[in-house]
Amino acid sequence: MSACGGPAQYEIRVAGVLDSRWAAWFGGLQISGQGEETVICGQLADQSALHGLLTKVRDLGLCLISVRRLDAGQAGDEAP
Repeated sequence: MSACGGPAQYEIRVAGVLDSRWAAWFGGLQISGQGEETVICGQLADQSALHGLLTKVRDLGLCLISVRRLDAGQAGDEAP
């Protein structure tokens, strides 16, 4: 497990559907739709990067559903 302030994998869920074209806006993170939600997933360098990502979510007016820090073993576990 990484230190609290260091790089870590995150999964951010928002209400609404964004397609993969938004990946550049979110720094190349993986964007995937799941029903009426969008999952933004990937590695962030530190807590500052996480807060920057959450600011982008807010600036788009998206409804934040959840933020999860993933353990190394969880990253990519939800692939079909």
